[in-house]
Amino acid sequence: MAAKVFESIGKFGLALAVAGGVVNSALYNVDAGHRAVIFDRFHGVQDIVVGEGTHCLIPWVQKPIIFDCRSRPRKVPVITGSKDLQNVNITLRILFWAIASHIGEDYDERVLLSITTGILKSAMTRFDAGELITQRELVSNDLTERAATFGLILDDVSLTHLTFGKEFTEAMEAKQKSL
Repeated sequence: MAAKVFESIGKFGLALAVAGGVVNSALYNVDAGHRAVIFDRFHGVQDIVVGEGTHCLIPWVQKPIIFDCRSRPRKVPVITGSKDLQNVNITLRILFWAIASHIGEDYDERVLLSITTGILKSAMTRFDAGELITQRELVSNDLTERAATFGLILDDVSLTHLTFGKEFTEAMEAKQKSL
């Protein structure tokens, strides 16, 4: 009699464990500041972007791909030339986040770095080395507008490091000494 009770408890426990495993594999969490898209093995990536919370999916058929949509910083170093053919080393600190409908894996790596380099090089050819210091805001505006077309919102763009070529630096020091 006791053996039958233990046997039925074992079967019930096994059934409960299997049911718990199926329920656990059918749920996923999207943390705060993140978004998810669902990859379906039969239909591909679904168009719906899933927000924060606990959600259901079909186990082994669907898989959530979770993206970080929080604002985060990135430093981008660029070496370019100015209008007066001076070498300029610039480091930009960009605080950005992606619009949920445009997100993708390594999106900031692929898009942000290429547009930053392109915008900086085109902006630097408009100014000579002396004007770069006073025209920082124009570079920030150009970059913000270009990034918006790719689904990136730039909260802050700062030139954190700006150095000129050896010849320009020596000429400026000589000018300072003569004053």
